[in-house]
Amino acid sequence: MTPERWDAAAFKRRVDEVLRHFVAGEADRLVAVDEDLAPVARQTEAVVADGKRLRAAFCYWGWRAVGQPDSDALVRAAAAMELVHAAAVVHDDLIDDSPLRHGRPTAHVALRGALGRRPRAAAAARSLAMLVGDLLMSLAGQLFVTSGLPAAYLGRARPWWAALARELVAGECLEILRTGTVPDLSASLKVIRYKTAKYTVEHPLLIGGALAGAGERLREGYSAYGLPLGEAFQLRDDLLGLFGDPERTGKANLDDLRGRRPTALLAETWRLADDETRDRLRALLGRRDLDEEGLRAVRDVMRGLKTPDRIEGMVAARVEQALDALDGLDVPAHAAAALTALAHSAAVRRH
Repeated sequence: MTPERWDAAAFKRRVDEVLRHFVAGEADRLVAVDEDLAPVARQTEAVVADGKRLRAAFCYWGWRAVGQPDSDALVRAAAAMELVHAAAVVHDDLIDDSPLRHGRPTAHVALRGALGRRPRAAAAARSLAMLVGDLLMSLAGQLFVTSGLPAAYLGRARPWWAALARELVAGECLEILRTGTVPDLSASLKVIRYKTAKYTVEHPLLIGGALAGAGERLREGYSAYGLPLGEAFQLRDDLLGLFGDPERTGKANLDDLRGRRPTALLAETWRLADDETRDRLRALLGRRDLDEEGLRAVRDVMRGLKTPDRIEGMVAARVEQALDALDGLDVPAHAAAALTALAHSAAVRRH
C-alpha cells in the first residue's frame, strides 16, 4: 500500500501482523503464569484472528485525512481498535449466548472443552470467556499507549478513548434492558447508535483525528459521516443475521429471534403488523426451541410486510447521508477516496 493509494487488503495485512505479534506475546506471558492457562491464552489469540479491520481503517484515515503521513506507529494505535472490537464480540456473544462467530464456536462454547466434565462446566466456561473479554479490552489500551506515537498525541485522544468505552457499554446495556420489550424503532435505533455505530466508525475516526490534531470543524464532519454510516453497518448486519447465508456470515440465523433482540428489523415489522400478525410473532419470538420452520414463518411475515426492503432503504439513506457529509469535508483527495470506498465496504456487504 503506497501512502496515496488505499489498498484494503494490504492494510489488513499490516494490522493482522501487529495483532498477531502483540497478542501472541501477551498469550505467552499469560501461560508463563501457569500452564493451566493455555486454553485461555489460545482463545484470546483465536478471537483476534479474524476480521475485516474496518475499525482500524477508520482510525487510520481519521489520521491521514488531517494531512498526516503514513505511520507504522499509527497503524499500531489503530490496531488497538480491533482489540476493543474483539472484547465487545466476546462479551456480546456471551450475553446473547451465541454459539457461532466466523463459523467457529464462540469463546464461551470453545472454553467448555478446557473444563472437562466437572460440575457447572458451562457456567465456568462463561466466566472464563468474560475474563477473556476483559483482558482484550485491557490489551487494547496497552497496545494504544505503547504504539510509539508521542505522548502529547496520545493525550489528545484520551477523552475520545474514554467516550468510546463508555458509550459502547451504554449501548450494550440498553440492548439488554430493551430485549423482550415491545419493539420500538426509535429505541432500536438508539441501541444501534451506541452499541455499534459509534465504536465502529465515529470513534475510530475521532481518535485518529485527535491523534493527528484535527480541529473542531473536521471532528464535526467525522461525526456527520461516521454516525449514519455506523448505523447503516448495523442495519445491514441485522439483515444478514436473519436473511444471510450462515456459510458466509458465520453466524446462526436464529440468534436474534430466539433472543427477541431489539433490532430495527423486528421493530419495523412490529410497527407494520396487524393484531393477528403480532399474535403470530408473539408465539414465535423468544423461544429457545425455535427451529427452521419458525424461522421461515418469521421471514415470511417480514417479506409480506416488505420490512427487508424498508431496512434496505434505511441503509441506502444513511450511506448517502454519510457520503454527503464527506463531500463537505476539506480533506486530501486520497483520504476522501479511501473513506468513500470504506463507506461502501461497510454498508454494502454480503457477510
